[in-house]
Amino acid sequence: MMLRSMLFATALLAAIVPGAALAGDEAIPMPVLRANVTVTGDLVRIGDVIENAGSAAQIAIYRAPDLGTTGSLPAAQVIAALSAHQVIGVQTKGIKEITVTRAARTLEVQDIQQAVASALEHRGGLGDAANISLSFDRDLQDMRLDPANSGEMQASAVRVDARSGRFDVTFDIANSDSVEPMRLRFTGRAVETVEVAVLARNVERADLLKTSDMTIERRPKAELGGEAATRDRAVGMQMRHSLRAGSALKVADIVRPDLVTRDQGVTLIYQTAGIYLTTRAKALDSGTEGDVVNVLNLQSKRTVTGTVTGRGQVTIQVATPTPVYLSDATDPATSPAKTTAPVAVASATAPPATPNAE
Repeated sequence: MMLRSMLFATALLAAIVPGAALAGDEAIPMPVLRANVTVTGDLVRIGDVIENAGSAAQIAIYRAPDLGTTGSLPAAQVIAALSAHQVIGVQTKGIKEITVTRAARTLEVQDIQQAVASALEHRGGLGDAANISLSFDRDLQDMRLDPANSGEMQASAVRVDARSGRFDVTFDIANSDSVEPMRLRFTGRAVETVEVAVLARNVERADLLKTSDMTIERRPKAELGGEAATRDRAVGMQMRHSLRAGSALKVADIVRPDLVTRDQGVTLIYQTAGIYLTTRAKALDSGTEGDVVNVLNLQSKRTVTGTVTGRGQVTIQVATPTPVYLSDATDPATSPAKTTAPVAVASATAPPATPNAE
C-alpha cells in the first residue's frame, strides 16, 4: 500500500513538474521552497516561491505587496496553497516564513522637484532652474512606479503664468513594454529666488557691516526691488540708511566706507607736473574714494574742491598748462617763420590759490 502511494506521488509530480521522473540513475529534481522572493508584477506565482516548478510555474497563488514594499507568508500556508494546485513533495529546508518583495522604481521628491524646475527654466520670466522655488498643490511624496517604466521624465506639456507663477507640467515616462508611456502631472506655483544677505541686527546709517551682522537666505527676487547684495559683497561696506533686523540687503543700501567725513581734518594735496604740495584742510563734505568733496584750506581760508584719494586725503590735480602760439597763421607747423615763442596759459582747472607747502 505504501509503495503504491509513493509511486502515485512520483507519477503525479512527474506530470506537474517535468523532469521530475527518473531518468536512468539521475536524481529526481524536487520542488524547493525559496525563503526570499522578489516579484515585478502584481501577482505571486508558483514559480516565484519554489524552484523546479515546471509547468505549474505560471499559476498565480497570491496578490503581490504594494510597489516597493515587502510582505511575509508562513511557509505552511504556502505549502497548503501549492498542494491545492497538486504541487506536492516540496522541500522546505526548515524555512518557516517566506518574504515577498514587490520591485519598484522610486521617484524621490528631490528628483521630481528638479525635473519640474528644469521644465520651467527660462519660461514665464523665470530664471535658472537652481533659483526656482516650487510649492505644489498636493503634498509631494516619493513615488513608486512599476519597474517597467524605466525611461526618463520627459516634459510633454509645460504651462506657466508669468504674473501669478502658476504652473502645470506634464511628464511622459517611456516603459520597456513598448506600450503607452506613463503620464505624470504636477501643478502649483513657481517663484524665482536669489541668495541675499539678511541683517541679523538693526543697523544705523554709516554703520560698517561685519560678517556677524548678516545671515544668508533665499528670498523671492520680485520682493527685493533691486539687485541683491551677497554677504561677501556687503562685508566692510557702509550703510546708506538705517534698516531693521531681518531686512534683505540690496546693493543700493550699501556704499564703500567714507574715507573722509564732514568736519574732519584732512591732508590737501596739490599736484601738477613737477609740483607736489600738501597742506592741512577741513572737510566740508563726507565722501568715499573717488568722490568729489569741498574742503577749507586752513591757511588761505578759501574753499576748494578735490577728489578723495585715500583715508583723510583729498587731492587737487591740475593738468599741465598747454602752450599757445601767437601767430597770424592758423597752423604754426606750416608757418614756422611767423611763429613766436610759446606762452603758457593757466589751466582752467587750476585751484583758486596755491597751497603753501608743509
